[in-house]
Amino acid sequence: MALDTNIRDNIDNQTAQFLKEAESTFQWTKQWYPVAVAEFLDSSRPHSIQLLGKDLVLWQDNSGQWHCFEDSCPHRLAPLSEGRIESDGTLLCAYHAWRFDGDGNCVSIPQSQDKETESRNCANEKSCAVVYPTQELQGLIWVWAESGAEAQVESQLRPPRTVPELDNQDKKIIKAFWNVRDLPYGWDFFMENVADPAHVSVSHHGIMGSRYEDAKYYDMPRLREISTQEGFAFGVTPTASNIEQAFNDFQPPCHMRIATNYKDGGKLILVLYAIPTRPGWCRHIGRQILIKSDAGKTPPGLGFFALPMPKWLGHILASLFLHQDLVFLHHQEKIVAKRGQGKWLEKVYTPNPQDKAVIAFRQWLAKRAGGGVPWDADCNHQLLNTELEKEKLFDVWTTHTQHCQVCQDALKNINRLTVLSYLGAIACLFLALFLDGRYVAMQAVTEPANVSIWHTLPPLGFGLAIIGAIILATAGYLLKKLSRLFYVYKFSHADND
Repeated sequence: MALDTNIRDNIDNQTAQFLKEAESTFQWTKQWYPVAVAEFLDSSRPHSIQLLGKDLVLWQDNSGQWHCFEDSCPHRLAPLSEGRIESDGTLLCAYHAWRFDGDGNCVSIPQSQDKETESRNCANEKSCAVVYPTQELQGLIWVWAESGAEAQVESQLRPPRTVPELDNQDKKIIKAFWNVRDLPYGWDFFMENVADPAHVSVSHHGIMGSRYEDAKYYDMPRLREISTQEGFAFGVTPTASNIEQAFNDFQPPCHMRIATNYKDGGKLILVLYAIPTRPGWCRHIGRQILIKSDAGKTPPGLGFFALPMPKWLGHILASLFLHQDLVFLHHQEKIVAKRGQGKWLEKVYTPNPQDKAVIAFRQWLAKRAGGGVPWDADCNHQLLNTELEKEKLFDVWTTHTQHCQVCQDALKNINRLTVLSYLGAIACLFLALFLDGRYVAMQAVTEPANVSIWHTLPPLGFGLAIIGAIILATAGYLLKKLSRLFYVYKFSHADND
């Protein structure tokens, strides 16, 4: 009983210390981060991810539980993400076949002299993988950014930044699918961007309004004071006549909730997560939530993305939106870095109230969160080369498709349909030639006196076969263009009239 009391007292002391430290400076590594969407991952293999510059590996055991390890085998530091998930539910390092269970324990070293030696070596703590607390909530895989025994305790003291509406089963709530994308600019520039409603109608011209008609004045009153752990919230005023309230709510370390409450009771909620993966990059995970009005009317969503569509189609069409501000956010980060150290406000000119939330974010980062993301000491701190071709910046395959099982399956099906369409077009063309040849042969044996003008026209079957060939060839061409969106999507504001 004394042991239980000591353990409880120790946990209480850790809790008090944890909460005390949390009030002073934001602690980046003592947080939960959503690093992946569970349903988009291939559960039969391990996946490499990055968080705060750390190289990690995600994998799922036989019970369906996801685990996160440091992406290096304790034996010779080979990447575990290049390994295999075995039939017994263990993670195997493909270099020397060491195996690890979900707790990181080494359970097999096949090169051992005998079972006794293997058991002794496996029991050595040096043989264990480095484990990070992991859980699955609301379809996302969450990872605590520290490892070790203390991290296991501390991770239980702070819940992840989940979304209450996603746990609500009310039929009035429409929950769109998750989207995920790696973006070639930093976490702070993502958060700065989504704290800025003024850019929406300009940067997203054609999807979210007009740069010429909708770039108007508004104020951003503070709705919640800046807090180290809870962030801040700002409203938007004035709003359209049918809107009761619109606001941006930053919840560190990685959640921005953008909500529009309509006067009829409907709501649009944009759930935006940004995960700091490595310098110059972040992972965006987001979705829309639509709440019907009291009369059952569905509110307008984010452009056409609120329309019912397959998940894979929503994923590739997201490029139309995300790439509209991608290039200048990528370069903006490099321009700010070139200006050197110094206060952010001294580098920019922000005379209008539309920048209040952006300024608050930069103040929170500077005064409450140590000035920026504390990247892992072993990661490469060099930002992405700004001389990269735009096609590489607009790369969809590397930043999404190769990590998304849903999109990979859809791409395979589209490629099959493309081949079938072209084969069908060729078959129709041969059929048309056959029918035309047969018609010509019949004409050759027909008495000229008995031939009318209608007999000189090709048969109906020939025309239908030609039309079929054109339709199938066109379908194949369009499917080929559609498949291109899984790889790259270029965008230029100069061409977006």
